[in-house]
Amino acid sequence: MKSRKIRIFFWVIAAVVLLSIGAAAGYAAFLTDKARETANSSHDSLARGEKSEKRVEIVTPDLNSTSMLFVGVDDSDKRSASENGNSSSLADALVLATFNNDDKTVKLVSIPRDAYTYIPEVGYYDKITHAHSFGGIDATIETVENLFDIPVDYYVRLNFNSFVDVINAINGVEYDVPFDLAEQNSNDEKGAIKLEEGRQTVNGEEALALVRSRQYDSDLARGERQMEMIKAITDKTASLGSISNYGKIIDSIGNHMKTNLSFDEMTSYKDYVISGNGLDFDDMQLKGEGGYHDNGIWYYQINETNLENIQEALRSHLDLDAPKNSESFAGEDQSSEEDIN
Repeated sequence: MKSRKIRIFFWVIAAVVLLSIGAAAGYAAFLTDKARETANSSHDSLARGEKSEKRVEIVTPDLNSTSMLFVGVDDSDKRSASENGNSSSLADALVLATFNNDDKTVKLVSIPRDAYTYIPEVGYYDKITHAHSFGGIDATIETVENLFDIPVDYYVRLNFNSFVDVINAINGVEYDVPFDLAEQNSNDEKGAIKLEEGRQTVNGEEALALVRSRQYDSDLARGERQMEMIKAITDKTASLGSISNYGKIIDSIGNHMKTNLSFDEMTSYKDYVISGNGLDFDDMQLKGEGGYHDNGIWYYQINETNLENIQEALRSHLDLDAPKNSESFAGEDQSSEEDIN
């Protein structure tokens, strides 16, 4: 069910924690070997090789502005074939990040899983979430590159289990709970998580319930809750007082992560965390409207003007030329050859 998706929040947290690991490894020598071992065991190259076809030359995070796609999947037995009967997982959440090497800022774009777009792997339009089931991480990256007309240099693929572990590894976060809450936990046990209104320290399960709940307010308010939680975790993970917990964080992330980042590339991102006032990020949302197509399937139809504005912003942030004309936007007259509910 859509209400069970963490969507943007979890995968932004993955970005924050990943960058913080880089910072910790740079500061604390005793973590270097552990972080390197985790990076090596999690490394998984893309079929295309080191460089996107949208790049002229290979880029590196220590010298260039770069991009990274965070892909969230649920690899549990319960979800492995729940939507399409395919053993390959769907991409439950997608967040595209760009990193400007000059001012050390980050832009984040949340991509709705039901966004209707062209999937090169199969040659027709469908929900972007299905790209992963069609061709794994390579197909997902190719689809995102086509949608935004920018190169995706790196990816980080994590599963659902990391979220609770990471929050617990930093001993929870301070959060102002806006209302009394009763929600299911990560095992889908209804009413297992109960919180009262007010500022308090929340653990992993409680934080998860807070950011994914929809029954108490609007989607807009939920987005605001997510961003508030992101800031809380950013502050906690970037603080020197949390370094003693980075070993646990590395374990919790490493057990559930695949990435084409090398250890040296991971640590190169530390400057985005430790410079200025900490990690500075600008979050953007793909605007549009949801609705049913003639085939009876619900899609999220992206607003073309909004998409073009985001394309321009991302290309500028990556120090690239103006966007070319592309077929990345899926118009109403497009339809897929086959659809997966």
